[in-house]
Amino acid sequence: MGSTYWVAKELVTTQTVLGVLAVRMVAAAALLGLLVALARRRVHTRDLRLGVLLGLILASIFLVETFGIAGTSATNAGLIISLTIIITPLLETALGGAPLSRWFYGAGLLAVAGVALLSGGIGGTFRWGDGLILVAAVVRAVHVTTMHKRSVPENDNLHLTFVQMSTCAVVFVVGSLLWGTSVPDYVRTLDTTATLQLAYLVVLCTVFPFLVQMWAVRTTSPTRVSLLLGTEPVWAAAVGITLAGDAFGLPGAAGIVLILAGTLWGQQIEARRRSDVAPAVEVPVAVAPSGTPGTTPAVAVPAAASDDDSR
Repeated sequence: MGSTYWVAKELVTTQTVLGVLAVRMVAAAALLGLLVALARRRVHTRDLRLGVLLGLILASIFLVETFGIAGTSATNAGLIISLTIIITPLLETALGGAPLSRWFYGAGLLAVAGVALLSGGIGGTFRWGDGLILVAAVVRAVHVTTMHKRSVPENDNLHLTFVQMSTCAVVFVVGSLLWGTSVPDYVRTLDTTATLQLAYLVVLCTVFPFLVQMWAVRTTSPTRVSLLLGTEPVWAAAVGITLAGDAFGLPGAAGIVLILAGTLWGQQIEARRRSDVAPAVEVPVAVAPSGTPGTTPAVAVPAAASDDDSR
């Protein structure tokens, strides 16, 4: 969600990054734990193993991304993170996935050009925080690709998300005790506004989107999900302009158009490819005895594309 960067920017400094993340992840894990308890389903060992692995990767994303937000503008963070849309298919192909159409890369480059224009329209120089957000974009691609390749149909989406958030909570609580503002010290500084902002981050920017992303990645391809996330910089720019007061000009408007065009174009290319690679399979149809009216031969129909086909 584009508003994540603005809200996080309002809450964090370089000294409070770990404290903010710890409170956010503990609250998210507690809420997900309540949902797990209400579902009354045991968390399987396979969910624990994969969830911890994904949780460690996710913790590194949150860490680098939030430190990056502390060192740049909310709008720049939302723009640079969108480079995940071009990094993900490159990573998938490098890991043995079927090559994507050159037109797909053209769509990705169009979106990246939009990011460059949008960033230029808002202005500012490249700062250390921007560099960290760029690293976070790379790790995001690793996270979504690992989630897709390592999960199996038996994994439970709710359980995987719960274990990931719990892993992040442990990492950040321990980290806050070793560096910066500890959780108890940070909690004592919270006023009503900061508490509401944290609640917003927990429910609408953490629990809900990660449950949806977990479901989406496991039912489609990492590339497709990264393209759907590619509109995030548009919302980040909209929030930054309207609420954070970032300046805006004609290049920024052109950038938004290019980002949307590249994202939608890439989705269409990938959807057509999924349809084209669906193999034809023989489906036997009941056949009456020879010479009997109504005899129907076996027919070939396209099979639904598997997850592997979508890559």
